[in-house]
Amino acid sequence: MTSYKCSLDFSQLLRPTWTLLFVIVGFSTSGLAQSKNSPVLSSILEKASAGPAQQVLKDPDTYRLQIIYTQIDRNKKGEPRFTHHTFLVDPDKYFNPASMVKMPLAFLALEKLHQLNNPIKSERAIPALNRDTRIMFDSSYSRQVAMSKDASAPGEIPTIGHLVKRAFLISENDPYNRFYQFMGQGPTNQILQTKGYSSVRITRQFMGFTDEQNRHTNAVRFYNSNGQEIYSQEPGYNRDSFLFPAPILIGNAHINRQEQLVQGPFDFTRHNSISLEDMQKMLQAVVFPNSLPKQNRFDISEQDRLFLLQYLSQYPSETNYPKYDTSVFYDSYVKFFFQDSTHSMPKNIRVFNKVGWAYGFLTDVSYVLDTLNNIDYMLSATVYVNSDGVVNDSKYDEETVGFPFLKHIGNAFYEYELKRKRNYHPILKNQVPKYEERDQNDTRPSIKNAPLLDKSLAL
Repeated sequence: MTSYKCSLDFSQLLRPTWTLLFVIVGFSTSGLAQSKNSPVLSSILEKASAGPAQQVLKDPDTYRLQIIYTQIDRNKKGEPRFTHHTFLVDPDKYFNPASMVKMPLAFLALEKLHQLNNPIKSERAIPALNRDTRIMFDSSYSRQVAMSKDASAPGEIPTIGHLVKRAFLISENDPYNRFYQFMGQGPTNQILQTKGYSSVRITRQFMGFTDEQNRHTNAVRFYNSNGQEIYSQEPGYNRDSFLFPAPILIGNAHINRQEQLVQGPFDFTRHNSISLEDMQKMLQAVVFPNSLPKQNRFDISEQDRLFLLQYLSQYPSETNYPKYDTSVFYDSYVKFFFQDSTHSMPKNIRVFNKVGWAYGFLTDVSYVLDTLNNIDYMLSATVYVNSDGVVNDSKYDEETVGFPFLKHIGNAFYEYELKRKRNYHPILKNQVPKYEERDQNDTRPSIKNAPLLDKSLAL
């Protein structure tokens, strides 16, 4: 077979003529637990089943392991084809998505703004309304928190765009709560279900609220640069009911809201839930929008799509606002498949991803682009590391098992991609036009602490 090199911009690959191919093959291998999974993926894991990966791959059920690996191949015209390989993927096998829910909520917030300012989408379009418009949140119900300033933003002006940065760069919590309040609990679930993400169940903010408090959302107001209110949204309340599954009970004991040890499993039944497959599809819908049916996509402008891609892949060290302390929030901080002791990232690689990290569950959903070796692929995985069986005690095996495992398999898939034969080899370019550069003359103090997902907020 003749091999071709195609010199083209990555953006040229966004064509509606793409072919989408799903491959899920039943296969068992003696080196891993007996289960149905892709032979390609199993072969890669077989070779990686030493060192940090060994104990997880020997007992994947205990670690509630799920993996999706997606190969991306091009034809002579540069049109990509996606082949999805799965290992132990089961939409009914619960894992806590934790901060993963920030990704679809950020997408929806930008979609809502786009529809509000588009005369085709709205009879009362507000052209001045966009991701850079000042937003303010009122306190409209018990325990709600108002917001009129954002100390990490230029001029302390809160905007949806700045909240997106905070949600993706280091995975701060409050941006998710604000997206949730802007969207509303009911519309969030209805829209995602309509888009075909049937596994989605978004029930709570990261504020320790009761079920009833989570149904209420704050009043929201937007102001133009002259301080005039241009859009207001009344407090929301979700009257729809949720169809919860059979009880989801995990662990042998747990710490309750009163910080007491309770013998018995932790109940995740009414917690947020999204399948690994749906999360990867959501990411694909933004990175490669035309590769999926229109129903699955997000209705955002091309400028907003590129903005999302920038902050899904930009590093804290490159960013001026927020100005994160890079000794704490290093470049690979939320790049689990590439974390190592150096805390740096290869210059030729960009990872467009979102991670989740709570209750002993570690999840990463990634699109990896290597512009030096001209390879790209998607990799998603979730693993549960809680050997003592006590949930919500903040004592998990993340440093000893979880992070080393994800780094180890991340390297295994990357090395496989470097060697994988392709019939056609396009020269890939990043869709993001330009990343920021940290201003070395900026004397503002850097941010060392930020509210990330922990047990106090995740209950």
